[in-house]
Amino acid sequence: MGLGRKRKVVPFRSAGELDAMAAAGAIVGAALVAVRKHTKPGVSTLELDAVAEQVIRDAGAVPSFKGYHGFSGSICSSINERVVHGIPSADDIIVEGDLVSIDCGAILDGWHGDSAWTFGVGEIIEADRLLSEATRLSMDAGIAAMIAGNRLTDISHAIELGTRAAEVEHGRKYGIVDGYGGHGIGRSMHMDPFLPNEGAPGKGPELVVGSVLAIEPMLTLGTTRTAVLDDDWTVVTTDGSRAAHWEHTVAVTENGPRILTLRPE
Repeated sequence: MGLGRKRKVVPFRSAGELDAMAAAGAIVGAALVAVRKHTKPGVSTLELDAVAEQVIRDAGAVPSFKGYHGFSGSICSSINERVVHGIPSADDIIVEGDLVSIDCGAILDGWHGDSAWTFGVGEIIEADRLLSEATRLSMDAGIAAMIAGNRLTDISHAIELGTRAAEVEHGRKYGIVDGYGGHGIGRSMHMDPFLPNEGAPGKGPELVVGSVLAIEPMLTLGTTRTAVLDDDWTVVTTDGSRAAHWEHTVAVTENGPRILTLRPE
Protein backbone atom coordinates (compact mmCIF):
# COMPACT_ATOMS: atom_id res chain seq x y z
CA MET A 1 0.00 0.00 0.00
CA GLY A 2 1.43 3.38 -0.98
CA LEU A 3 1.89 6.11 1.61
CA GLY A 4 1.25 9.77 0.84
CA ARG A 5 4.13 12.22 1.12
CA LYS A 6 4.04 14.17 4.38
CA ARG A 7 3.00 17.78 3.87
CA LYS A 8 5.86 20.18 4.62
CA VAL A 9 4.86 23.38 6.39
CA VAL A 10 6.61 26.34 7.96
CA PRO A 11 6.60 25.64 11.74
CA PHE A 12 3.49 27.05 13.41
CA ARG A 13 2.36 28.18 16.87
CA SER A 14 -0.94 28.23 18.70
CA ALA A 15 -2.83 31.49 19.26
CA GLY A 16 -1.59 31.60 22.86
CA GLU A 17 1.99 31.00 21.78
CA LEU A 18 1.73 33.83 19.26
CA ASP A 19 0.57 36.11 22.05
CA ALA A 20 3.60 35.03 24.09
CA MET A 21 5.87 35.79 21.14
CA ALA A 22 4.18 39.16 20.71
CA ALA A 23 4.96 39.97 24.35
CA ALA A 24 8.65 39.25 23.68
CA GLY A 25 8.43 41.21 20.45
CA ALA A 26 6.94 44.24 22.16
CA ILE A 27 9.99 44.39 24.42
CA VAL A 28 12.23 44.32 21.37
CA GLY A 29 10.20 47.13 19.82
CA ALA A 30 10.50 49.21 22.99
CA ALA A 31 14.26 48.62 23.10
CA LEU A 32 14.65 49.75 19.48
CA VAL A 33 12.66 52.92 20.12
CA ALA A 34 14.80 53.69 23.18
CA VAL A 35 18.00 53.11 21.21
CA ARG A 36 16.88 55.40 18.41
CA LYS A 37 16.00 58.11 20.93
CA HIS A 38 19.53 57.91 22.38
CA THR A 39 21.32 57.77 19.01
CA LYS A 40 23.04 61.15 18.69
CA PRO A 41 26.45 62.38 17.51
CA GLY A 42 29.09 61.63 20.12
CA VAL A 43 27.32 58.59 21.57
CA SER A 44 29.09 55.23 21.33
CA THR A 45 27.41 52.07 20.13
CA LEU A 46 28.35 50.49 23.47
CA GLU A 47 26.19 53.13 25.18
CA LEU A 48 23.34 52.23 22.84
CA ASP A 49 23.84 48.60 23.72
CA ALA A 50 23.46 49.43 27.42
CA VAL A 51 20.21 51.29 26.70
CA ALA A 52 18.75 48.26 24.91
CA GLU A 53 19.86 45.82 27.58
CA GLN A 54 18.34 47.96 30.33
CA VAL A 55 14.97 48.12 28.58
CA ILE A 56 14.98 44.35 27.98
CA ARG A 57 15.97 43.40 31.53
CA ASP A 58 13.62 45.94 33.13
CA ALA A 59 10.79 44.18 31.29
CA GLY A 60 11.77 40.84 32.80
CA ALA A 61 13.29 39.51 29.57
CA VAL A 62 16.79 38.45 28.52
CA PRO A 63 18.78 39.83 25.56
CA SER A 64 18.87 36.96 23.07
CA PHE A 65 21.99 38.22 21.28
CA LYS A 66 24.22 38.50 24.34
CA GLY A 67 26.44 35.42 24.52
CA TYR A 68 24.96 33.96 21.33
CA HIS A 69 27.87 31.99 19.87
CA GLY A 70 30.11 34.32 21.87
CA PHE A 71 28.58 37.61 20.67
CA SER A 72 29.24 40.32 23.27
CA GLY A 73 26.35 42.72 22.72
CA SER A 74 22.62 42.95 23.32
CA ILE A 75 22.26 44.62 19.92
CA CYS A 76 24.00 44.43 16.58
CA SER A 77 25.01 47.98 15.65
CA SER A 78 25.89 48.25 11.97
CA ILE A 79 26.79 51.68 10.63
CA ASN A 80 27.08 52.84 7.01
CA GLU A 81 28.90 50.11 5.00
CA ARG A 82 28.36 47.56 7.78
CA VAL A 83 25.41 45.39 6.78
CA VAL A 84 24.72 43.26 9.87
CA HIS A 85 26.29 41.82 13.05
CA GLY A 86 28.28 44.91 14.04
CA ILE A 87 29.66 44.57 17.58
CA PRO A 88 28.90 47.46 19.98
CA SER A 89 32.09 49.23 21.08
CA ALA A 90 33.17 52.21 23.18
CA ASP A 91 35.38 53.23 20.26
CA ASP A 92 32.53 53.21 17.75
CA ILE A 93 31.21 56.78 17.97
CA ILE A 94 28.11 58.00 16.16
CA VAL A 95 28.58 61.05 13.93
CA GLU A 96 26.16 63.32 12.07
CA GLY A 97 25.06 61.79 8.78
CA ASP A 98 25.57 58.16 9.79
CA LEU A 99 23.14 55.52 8.58
CA VAL A 100 22.58 53.25 11.58
CA SER A 101 21.09 49.75 11.56
CA ILE A 102 20.15 48.30 14.95
CA ASP A 103 19.17 44.63 15.25
CA CYS A 104 17.78 43.49 18.60
CA GLY A 105 16.35 40.34 20.14
CA ALA A 106 14.76 39.38 23.47
CA ILE A 107 13.61 36.21 25.18
CA LEU A 108 10.54 36.28 27.41
CA ASP A 109 9.21 33.08 29.00
CA GLY A 110 11.27 31.08 26.51
CA TRP A 111 9.92 32.84 23.39
CA HIS A 112 12.02 34.99 21.07
CA GLY A 113 11.39 38.30 19.36
CA ASP A 114 13.75 39.65 16.68
CA SER A 115 13.60 42.97 14.83
CA ALA A 116 15.85 45.48 13.08
CA TRP A 117 15.54 49.15 12.18
CA THR A 118 17.67 51.45 10.02
CA PHE A 119 17.60 55.22 10.53
CA GLY A 120 19.75 58.26 9.88
CA VAL A 121 21.50 60.47 12.40
CA GLY A 122 20.67 64.15 11.94
CA GLU A 123 20.88 65.36 8.35
CA ILE A 124 21.56 62.44 6.01
CA ILE A 125 22.01 62.35 2.26
CA GLU A 126 18.93 61.61 0.16
CA ALA A 127 20.41 58.37 -1.22
CA ASP A 128 20.71 56.98 2.31
CA ARG A 129 17.16 57.98 3.20
CA LEU A 130 15.82 56.31 0.08
CA LEU A 131 17.92 53.19 0.72
CA SER A 132 16.34 52.75 4.15
CA GLU A 133 12.89 53.43 2.69
CA ALA A 134 13.45 50.86 -0.07
CA THR A 135 14.48 48.25 2.49
CA ARG A 136 11.39 48.94 4.58
CA LEU A 137 9.16 48.72 1.52
CA SER A 138 10.76 45.38 0.60
CA MET A 139 10.09 44.09 4.10
CA ASP A 140 6.48 45.30 3.92
CA ALA A 141 6.04 43.43 0.63
CA GLY A 142 7.33 40.26 2.27
CA ILE A 143 5.04 40.73 5.26
CA ALA A 144 2.04 41.09 2.94
CA ALA A 145 2.85 37.65 1.47
CA MET A 146 2.57 35.96 4.90
CA ILE A 147 -0.74 34.34 3.98
CA ALA A 148 -1.87 30.76 4.58
CA GLY A 149 -1.42 28.66 1.45
CA ASN A 150 1.58 30.58 0.15
CA ARG A 151 4.95 28.86 -0.13
CA LEU A 152 8.16 30.03 1.52
CA THR A 153 9.64 31.49 -1.66
CA ASP A 154 6.44 33.41 -2.39
CA ILE A 155 7.72 35.66 0.42
CA SER A 156 11.21 35.75 -1.11
CA HIS A 157 9.74 36.73 -4.46
CA ALA A 158 7.55 39.39 -2.86
CA ILE A 159 10.59 40.93 -1.15
CA GLU A 160 12.46 40.96 -4.44
CA LEU A 161 9.52 42.55 -6.26
CA GLY A 162 9.30 45.13 -3.47
CA THR A 163 12.93 46.02 -4.07
CA ARG A 164 12.43 46.30 -7.83
CA ALA A 165 9.36 48.50 -7.32
CA ALA A 166 11.39 50.78 -5.05
CA GLU A 167 14.08 50.97 -7.73
CA VAL A 168 11.50 52.20 -10.24
CA GLU A 169 10.06 54.70 -7.76
CA HIS A 170 13.48 56.01 -6.70
CA GLY A 171 15.11 55.90 -10.14
CA ARG A 172 18.16 53.92 -9.00
CA LYS A 173 19.41 50.35 -8.48
CA TYR A 174 19.77 48.57 -5.13
CA GLY A 175 21.86 45.54 -4.29
CA ILE A 176 20.10 42.64 -2.57
CA VAL A 177 22.76 41.25 -0.23
CA ASP A 178 23.82 37.73 -1.21
CA GLY A 179 23.66 34.88 1.28
CA TYR A 180 21.69 36.55 4.08
CA GLY A 181 17.98 36.49 4.79
CA GLY A 182 15.20 35.71 7.21
CA HIS A 183 14.50 32.61 9.26
CA GLY A 184 12.11 30.66 11.38
CA ILE A 185 11.86 31.73 15.02
CA GLY A 186 10.16 30.55 18.19
CA ARG A 187 11.77 28.87 21.18
CA SER A 188 15.09 29.47 19.40
CA MET A 189 16.17 32.66 17.67
CA HIS A 190 17.31 31.05 14.42
CA MET A 191 15.30 28.10 13.16
CA ASP A 192 14.60 26.47 9.82
CA PRO A 193 13.59 27.39 7.24
CA PHE A 194 16.03 29.96 5.87
CA LEU A 195 14.18 32.70 3.97
CA PRO A 196 16.03 34.15 0.96
CA ASN A 197 15.38 37.78 0.05
CA GLU A 198 14.91 37.01 -3.65
CA GLY A 199 14.03 34.11 -5.91
CA ALA A 200 11.33 32.34 -7.87
CA PRO A 201 7.94 31.88 -6.20
CA GLY A 202 6.09 28.68 -5.38
CA LYS A 203 8.82 26.66 -3.68
CA GLY A 204 9.54 25.42 -0.17
CA PRO A 205 7.26 24.55 2.74
CA GLU A 206 3.72 25.85 2.91
CA LEU A 207 2.58 28.64 5.20
CA VAL A 208 -0.24 27.69 7.54
CA VAL A 209 -2.11 29.60 10.25
CA GLY A 210 0.40 30.13 13.05
CA SER A 211 3.54 29.93 10.89
CA VAL A 212 6.16 32.44 12.08
CA LEU A 213 9.12 33.91 10.21
CA ALA A 214 11.57 36.73 10.77
CA ILE A 215 11.49 38.75 7.55
CA GLU A 216 14.65 40.81 7.07
CA PRO A 217 15.74 42.30 3.75
CA MET A 218 19.20 43.88 3.49
CA LEU A 219 19.87 46.29 0.62
CA THR A 220 22.90 48.31 -0.46
CA LEU A 221 23.58 51.31 -2.66
CA GLY A 222 26.00 49.19 -4.68
CA THR A 223 27.26 45.63 -4.54
CA THR A 224 25.43 42.47 -3.51
CA ARG A 225 28.70 41.03 -2.15
CA THR A 226 29.95 41.17 1.42
CA ALA A 227 32.94 40.25 3.56
CA VAL A 228 33.31 39.46 7.25
CA LEU A 229 35.82 41.55 9.24
CA ASP A 230 38.57 40.11 11.42
CA ASP A 231 36.25 40.20 14.45
CA ASP A 232 34.48 37.23 12.79
CA TRP A 233 31.12 38.99 13.11
CA THR A 234 30.82 42.30 11.29
CA VAL A 235 29.54 41.95 7.72
CA VAL A 236 30.50 44.80 5.36
CA THR A 237 29.88 45.60 1.71
CA THR A 238 32.93 44.81 -0.42
CA ASP A 239 32.71 48.13 -2.31
CA GLY A 240 32.16 50.32 0.77
CA SER A 241 28.62 51.22 -0.28
CA ARG A 242 26.08 51.89 2.44
CA ALA A 243 23.60 49.26 3.57
CA ALA A 244 20.24 49.11 5.32
CA HIS A 245 18.50 46.33 7.26
CA TRP A 246 14.87 46.11 8.35
CA GLU A 247 13.28 43.17 10.15
CA HIS A 248 10.06 42.11 11.83
CA THR A 249 8.94 38.82 13.32
CA VAL A 250 5.64 38.00 11.60
CA ALA A 251 2.94 35.33 11.99
CA VAL A 252 0.31 34.01 9.62
CA THR A 253 -3.22 34.33 11.03
CA GLU A 254 -6.71 33.71 9.72
CA ASN A 255 -7.03 37.48 9.42
CA GLY A 256 -3.76 38.05 7.56
CA PRO A 257 -0.19 38.78 8.65
CA ARG A 258 0.44 39.71 12.30
CA ILE A 259 3.59 41.63 13.20
CA LEU A 260 4.85 40.29 16.52
CA THR A 261 7.55 42.95 17.03
CA LEU A 262 5.46 46.11 17.03
CA ARG A 263 7.12 49.30 18.28
CA PRO A 264 5.42 51.70 20.67
CA GLU A 265 4.24 54.93 19.08
